[in-house]
Formats: sequence, C-alpha cells, structure tokens
Amino acid sequence: MKDILHLDQLDLVNGHYSYADYLTWKFEQAVELIKGRILAKSAPDRYHQGISWQLSGIFFNHFKTHPCRAYAAPFDVRLPDKNKSAKANKQIFSVVQPDLCVICDLKKLDEKGCLGAPDLVVEILSKGNSTKEMKIKKDLYEENGILEYWIFDPERECAFQFHLTEAGVYSPATIYVKEETLQCVIFPDLNIRLEEIFRPDL
Repeated sequence: MKDILHLDQLDLVNGHYSYADYLTWKFEQAVELIKGRILAKSAPDRYHQGISWQLSGIFFNHFKTHPCRAYAAPFDVRLPDKNKSAKANKQIFSVVQPDLCVICDLKKLDEKGCLGAPDLVVEILSKGNSTKEMKIKKDLYEENGILEYWIFDPERECAFQFHLTEAGVYSPATIYVKEETLQCVIFPDLNIRLEEIFRPDL
C-alpha cells in the first residue's frame, strides 16, 4: 500500500476513512474524521492559543484534586458508531481533537487518547471553522452523548453552552458575553469569568 505523505493524496470529497487509516497517515497536517469524512484543521492563531492557555490553567486548578481528567489538544477522542458499538480501529469513523475535554470514566482512557464520549468538550473557534464547530461537531457530540459542550468565539468575545437534556438532545444554547460568568452544568462549582478568557494582552 502506498504511503500517504500528503493530505492531497486523499479524497476529501468522496473518501470514507477509518481510524485504522488515520493511524497510517504520515503527513503533518492536523485532521479530524467525522463519520469517515476528513476535516482539515487550520493552524490556530495566537489569540486562539491564548484563550486555550487561560482555559487550560483554570481546568488544571479545578481538576487537579478531582477524579476526572482534563486534556488539551492535540488529544485524540475516538467516537465509535453508537449503533454498532464497534471498538476496532477499522470500525471507528469519527476521531476529533477538541481544544479541551474532561473525562470522568477513566476506563475510556488508553495510550492513544480517549475511546468514547468525554463528559465535557470545549472548542474555540478559528477563522473559517465556525460551521464545523457550530453545526457538524455539535451534532456529532450530541449523538454520542457528550454531556456538555462549550464553544468560545474569540471574534465576538462570547461563549455558547449546550448540555444534554433528559430527552438525549442538547438544550438550546445559553449565550454568555464578556461581562458574564459561565457556570458549568455538570460541574456546578466550575465557573468561567469570560473577562479572564477574552483578554487583550493574550
């Protein structure tokens, strides 16, 4: 089989790939798989990384004495097809790298990352990826039962919070602006003051 050294060797339009394929690719471009389709990740800008750093610090302090574990990208989260419950690499077609995620069921963790749904996922928008985060990933995370999902929008300096309802679907988005504090639903003692996240000096 020919080595895949460049992203353009793959079919981004009609191709259908598994995690087993993903593991063989030898190019440096970061990609994610959503139900077998490739989504290329753009390199984050400095402000994106500054926001990620601020959130990582808050998560570190909050979860360092907590039984759950928090991880920052790049960190592979494999989401098996719920209908098949498959765990073999060739039967996993969704692999994402959230900017931050929290996992409380430690049995889901292995040397490659996380196999199964984290409890909390955080994504920070970059230019050109808002559709991916706002629609495609939201649907994927909802389908896989991720309990809570946050989206931080650096351009508008606001955050969107979704949490899974008893009906198994996400609540309408709760929107927080820079002057407000986001309170986590599944970890009620985790509060994020957005003024600490959207800082001009980052």
